[in-house]
Amino acid sequence: MMAFEVKPWKGFSELANLRDEMDKMWNRFFGGEWPSLETFRGEWAPSVDVSETKDSILVKAEVPGLEAKDIDISLSNDVLTIKGTKEQEKEEKEENYHRIERSYGSFSRSIRLPREVQGDKIKANYKNGVLKITLPKSGEAREIKIKVE
Repeated sequence: MMAFEVKPWKGFSELANLRDEMDKMWNRFFGGEWPSLETFRGEWAPSVDVSETKDSILVKAEVPGLEAKDIDISLSNDVLTIKGTKEQEKEEKEENYHRIERSYGSFSRSIRLPREVQGDKIKANYKNGVLKITLPKSGEAREIKIKVE
């Protein structure tokens, strides 16, 4: 008679671990990073960091391969939106192979700001693939107390 062990299913974390292991296997086999599904669809979204100092809100976005003229930034109702289009081509030629990869697509990231800012004093600069936006805070933060009944 065979004995079976019953183990609780750990849900999606097991699937994520399986995906990580498969990615590692492909990377070892092909000797490089395997492109994500988004690469094949032409979609991507830049990584964004939002931090707050005493005087301002700072937003940093990784948008490599773009030029400053290809980036559009807008602010509407305390929502900062960063848009752009990425077109990139990478070509490798060796004696035994020739490979060309193209990635392209539009992106749009919207961030609801935690408080009001001075729209006329916002500054943005783009250097080495990183977009940095400085949004000076306006006035004092409002705190509203809500009574729970």
